[in-house]
Amino acid sequence: MTHALYESTLTSLPLLGRGKVRENYAVGDDRLLMVASDRLSAFDVIMGEPIPGKGALLTKMALFWFDKLQGIVPNHLTGENPLAVLEPLEREQVRDRAMLVKRLKPLPIEAVVRGYLAGSGWAEYQKTQSVCGVALPPGLRNADKLPAPIFTPATKAEMGDHDENISFERAAEIIGPDLAARVRDISIQLYQRAADFALTKGIIIADTKFEFGLDADGTLTLMDEVLTPDSSRYWPVESYAPGSNPPSYDKQFVRDWLEQATVNGQPWGKTAPAPKLPAEVIARTVQKYEEALQRLTA
Repeated sequence: MTHALYESTLTSLPLLGRGKVRENYAVGDDRLLMVASDRLSAFDVIMGEPIPGKGALLTKMALFWFDKLQGIVPNHLTGENPLAVLEPLEREQVRDRAMLVKRLKPLPIEAVVRGYLAGSGWAEYQKTQSVCGVALPPGLRNADKLPAPIFTPATKAEMGDHDENISFERAAEIIGPDLAARVRDISIQLYQRAADFALTKGIIIADTKFEFGLDADGTLTLMDEVLTPDSSRYWPVESYAPGSNPPSYDKQFVRDWLEQATVNGQPWGKTAPAPKLPAEVIARTVQKYEEALQRLTA
């Protein structure tokens, strides 16, 4: 089994922060070393057990998609070898799981695009016939394809809190109407190109979230990870059937297990600490991520 990295411990660069999965180290004033750990977060809670090799798989997949999506919007990659900025003894720790990227000013919203009705979108539709203020036709089922992809932004939660779905109007209040419109249009374009390509590989991308930042010149730039199973819902075409949750390549497998999990005899309340993940759930999750990458890049 691949060696698991729960947390990186680089000392040659200043640590700027640890997210749910990634750690950012400063490289001078204008760049970051972004390291993908093997941590897994579900329902905005970090699991206590790592998923071995997940960080390397996510990094490989993000790099694959950054390449595929070129020409729509600039991205944060510098094109330099991330290991070159580290002391030789520290390189092995983050090999294959680090990206050297431009330091940007992140936008305080997440750009979510949905091509299918699922997850919190499906829950909201059942109550309001809409998602994030976008009215949808009546009679849609769980996992139905939407007439066209929709932009449903969210606010970024502080660590431990849940991201909150917001309307486009609210996003425009937060970042300004012009920028909000550009983020919406570019996000839908990115999703459409990725979804069309994935379909040729037998994968449905039901929804995904993008993150953007501004560089020193104010250029809108795609950042963080892109279209990984951590930030997207991936469904295999052959087992897709509207009306129920299709089996998926993302962490839905862990979420489904957690929905049934108990702590001290009580259903888990989706707050830390998380229940201990059994070995078979960890192994199955690794398998799902590997299969998704395999299919896409074959």
